[in-house]
Amino acid sequence: MRHFDFTPLHRSTIGFDRLFSMLDAAGNEAPSYPPYNIERTGENSYRITMAVAGFSDAELSVEAKEHVLTIKGEKAEESADREILYRGIASRTFERRFQIAEYVRVDGASLENGLLHVDLVRELPEAMKPRKIEITSGGTKQIESTAH
Repeated sequence: MRHFDFTPLHRSTIGFDRLFSMLDAAGNEAPSYPPYNIERTGENSYRITMAVAGFSDAELSVEAKEHVLTIKGEKAEESADREILYRGIASRTFERRFQIAEYVRVDGASLENGLLHVDLVRELPEAMKPRKIEITSGGTKQIESTAH
């Protein structure tokens, strides 16, 4: 993949540092473990489903901070009395980061059948929501007064 140099844009733009960091990170190879899905579950709701076979809820952490969702898995030390002849189920430590948009919050997380589900909801403030403006005809605008 080609690498783009955003340095000239830093000289003429202000406040776009986060955007340039995201674009720069998008060009880097992302780790493939653990596998995950991102799905839209409604008009303003999303779900990240991550395959975390072998991890308990105590070994997983989900944290949202400054538009970054971080999911970590830290496997506890295995007992020395077990002899594993073949390891097909990965149990290594991982950290996965997701950039989340403004007004998106984590609604909850659950662990079910080896899958971690993280539900996200986008909540726009009333001032940001579209509103319908009434159109009047005749060019006169009526203003109701509350003073009598």
